[in-house]
Amino acid sequence: MGDWQNFDNRAVIGKALRLRREIDDFETRWPTSADREEMIPMFSWEQLERQLVDLAATPIQASMARHLVSATRKLAPFKPSEMVLREILCMTWVLLDENFKPEPDTGSAEMI
Repeated sequence: MGDWQNFDNRAVIGKALRLRREIDDFETRWPTSADREEMIPMFSWEQLERQLVDLAATPIQASMARHLVSATRKLAPFKPSEMVLREILCMTWVLLDENFKPEPDTGSAEMI
């Protein structure tokens, strides 16, 4: 039983290390400014999701919005805010792209 626990711990540690490398790479490329900058207005994750659903190019992309926002939200507390902003912009790009055709998930009735 200890072997399974070690396997699970290694997987979790591996994910944490990959996330740390992603954050380090991001911060190296875009260091945080020491200047006080004007901040954008605050909004909630629910508001972001609602707007992405409304802006989505297709119903399938609209259904993807909830999952994309959820995934981004889970890791957001560990990332620099500019990195989260970049992920939100990437989500928006995917959801607005009329030519983006996700592969149907054979195990999901949602895509059928």
